[in-house]
Amino acid sequence: MKRRQFVGGLAAAATLSACAKNDTDCNVGAAASQETFEWSCVTSWPPKFPGLGMAPENLATRVEKASAGRLKIKVYGAGELVPAFEVFDAVSRGTVEMGHDASYYHKGKVDAAQFFAAIPFGMTNLELNGWLYYGGGMALWRELYAPFGLVPFPTGNTGVQMGGWFNKEINTADDLKGLKMRIPGLGGEVLRRAGGTPVTLPGSEIFTALQTGSIDATEWVGPYNDASFGLHKAARYYYYPGWQEPGPGLETIINADAWNSLPADLQEIVSTTCQAITTDMAAEYTNGNAMSLQQLKNDPNVELRRFPTAVIDLLRSIAQDVVEELMAADPAAAKIGKAYFEYLDVVAANSRIAEQAYLSTR
Repeated sequence: MKRRQFVGGLAAAATLSACAKNDTDCNVGAAASQETFEWSCVTSWPPKFPGLGMAPENLATRVEKASAGRLKIKVYGAGELVPAFEVFDAVSRGTVEMGHDASYYHKGKVDAAQFFAAIPFGMTNLELNGWLYYGGGMALWRELYAPFGLVPFPTGNTGVQMGGWFNKEINTADDLKGLKMRIPGLGGEVLRRAGGTPVTLPGSEIFTALQTGSIDATEWVGPYNDASFGLHKAARYYYYPGWQEPGPGLETIINADAWNSLPADLQEIVSTTCQAITTDMAAEYTNGNAMSLQQLKNDPNVELRRFPTAVIDLLRSIAQDVVEELMAADPAAAKIGKAYFEYLDVVAANSRIAEQAYLSTR
């Protein structure tokens, strides 16, 4: 502690010396460098849930360490401070400074936000990050959220998800008719048009709903999180691929006034840490899904199934109609969707001769 104080004293002295040489206001700079902040962060996830729930926890821990305690963030899981699907409103109103959720939960409130989470048959994790960080996606995202007093940051991605758990086999498109399934976002609208009934539930309610028969099927994330919830104990058939969420991005949203109150160095720490969490989560899910899938495949009560081609073809056709109608009805969605699909056309061409070609060869 004494060494830290001594080093801190040297740093302060150096700063004051530099101020004097440059004839600047030393008092303002010194005061700003010592200012501390205590924030609250609400999430859509069960408290400390693997992957999803731990991402904001890890974010808070890293930010506090990197800022030497100048920015402390208290994380609240879904329902602890606000309900799971009210994160957007709580941060927008300034009830809390920060939130962590998925932007497709804002369907019906700001429909265009869904492009920054998951579009059925859309971008993968790597492709989405390419668009956001280097393809102009972030600027569009910030523009969309500005009227709500929010500043968004990509913070995590689960990678390609699973198609979900079903209590009956899906052999033809007719098997989707009458199916009650927990599935959010545009994927839910696709299911509805295929004859099913989409249901929106927070993660904490999925197992009970599936076990009691309130729903016939559910998509959640993938083997890592699905096994954590014990979904394999409530349904037998585990379908893939996750056509509805090929690379769902998660978001940190910060109240604009709170963001603007931070000095530049703390803003940089938050921004950089969000990006670090995105990288970390990709590694966590790659490992966690692999280990958990191996366990599920060894369970005699679980049947791993691939969706029939005819079913996938139908869902793809409906998904195209759903997205086109969204873009036609909402100017913001039209602008963002145009940029999204223009980028997808270019990046998909590269993916076909890179990752896709390699994996099929391997």
